[in-house]
Parts: sequence; structure tokens; C-alpha cells
Amino acid sequence: MIKVIWTILTLMVAGFAGTAAFVYSGFYNVAATEQHTPPVYWLLQTVMNRSVAVRARDLEVPDLSSDERFDAGLQLYQDHCVQCHGAPGVAPAPFSLSMTPVPPAIVQVGLELSAAEIFWTVKHGVKMTGMPGWSFKLTDEEIWDIAAFVVTAPLLSPSQYYELAEIEPDRPGLVENEGADKTSGDAEMGRVALRQYGCIACHTIEGITGPNAWVGPPLRRISERKYIAGVLPNSRENLVHWIRNPQGIDPLTAMPQLGVTEEHAQDIVAYLYSLGNGER
Repeated sequence: MIKVIWTILTLMVAGFAGTAAFVYSGFYNVAATEQHTPPVYWLLQTVMNRSVAVRARDLEVPDLSSDERFDAGLQLYQDHCVQCHGAPGVAPAPFSLSMTPVPPAIVQVGLELSAAEIFWTVKHGVKMTGMPGWSFKLTDEEIWDIAAFVVTAPLLSPSQYYELAEIEPDRPGLVENEGADKTSGDAEMGRVALRQYGCIACHTIEGITGPNAWVGPPLRRISERKYIAGVLPNSRENLVHWIRNPQGIDPLTAMPQLGVTEEHAQDIVAYLYSLGNGER
């Protein structure tokens, strides 16, 4: 028994010493330009999901079906939430696209979380995500209004959201390439750019750690596809055009304008074309 106790104590001391050495070594990169490692990301995501689910399960959800709640929630969402979570066909504000972890797309939130979980998250916020708690800024009734809108958001098309929110969609004409070589682009920089422009909020992307996103199709084996988004023949030049100006090509697409530069679009295409069977 004494040997067992000493073994346990030794392991505890060794574990504490190893943890302290890791922390003080500065080995773990906290830069927001670098994603968490898959185990760390999984741990943080799982802890957050379970924490919210447990704390929200006993909340009494009021009737959220009235038009008045939806309209009030839409206005509150525009005032306080769209900057980070976007909306159907509307991109989040540029500052939020490179947050780590990236704020989830509101369409996925509305389908994956219950109204009670949305209420709890908005009211209390989430540590280490940038999501603030709104309990001192909004009343409970206002937060329920937001929940009423969010659970309905996945049912809205971009054109419906534009009409309800009384906003004009940003649909400039086709963005021309600025003279870059069609085969140019740094694939490794493209891997970083896909995170920094928030693409992982909607797409699962091979080789990039991120949420289990399914708002947009998974981005893998792009070089083998015949068409881009079902509207453009697949080529490097067309994919650059699509990334930079999707709504200028297809006004009905829910993919928003993200302000991707020519150089970064070339880098992103270089990375996407390196997936699957390699360079085309």
C-alpha cells in the first residue's frame, strides 16, 4: 500500500512538474494566426458544448412564435450580433473573421442549439471565445427575442433576409484579376488565409483544424470537380473569381463577400488545388 501511495504521489509530482515546464517554456503558440491543435480544439469545443447544454436544460422557454418577437429579435441581432456571426448572404465584420476560434455561422447555430441554449449563451457569454455576456446590456425579454430570431434564421434565404433587414445586398460586378499568373499562389499562405477570412466557419477544409462546419460544402478534392458552386467551369482563374465575388457571379448564393484580395485568393486556390490528388 505504501508503494502504491508513493507511486501515485510521484506521478502527481511528475505531472505537475511537466505541466509547469510546458507552460513556462512558451512552447504553445497563442497567436490568433495559428489555429489550436486538433486535441486542444476538440477539448475546448466539447467543454463549451457540454457546459452550455447542462446549464440551459432547466430553463423555461417562453412562446417564441410571435411576429413581434421575431421582428424585435431581428433588430437586436442587427444591432449586436451580425458583426461577428453574419447572416444569410451577409458577411461578418472583417475584425471577426480572424478571431480564434472563429464565431460560428448563425445558420448553423440556429439548427444545432436549442432556444434555451441560445438564450443562455447570449446572456452569459463564453470564456476564451470573444463572445460577451449580454446580461448587463439586454433584458431577458430582449435576449429571448434574439433567440426567437436565431432559431428561425436557418429558414431564411439571403433575399428574404435582405428584405426583412431592409438592406441592399453588396453585389458588385465581376472582379477582374489584377494580372497575377494563373498558377501563382503560396499554398501554405493560403492555408492561413482560409482561417483568417473565416472560411472555416462555414466549410470543413481538409488539413485545417476548425469546427464541424456544414453550412457550405466540404472543401476537398477541389481540383477534381467539374464545376464551382454548380455555376462556373472549374479552373484556377474561375475559382479566384468565385472566392473574391461570389454574389457578383451568382446573386442567389448564400456565400457572402469577404473582401478577399487578389493575392490571398491566389494563395487560397493554390492550397485548395493541392488537396486530394495533388496539383491539376
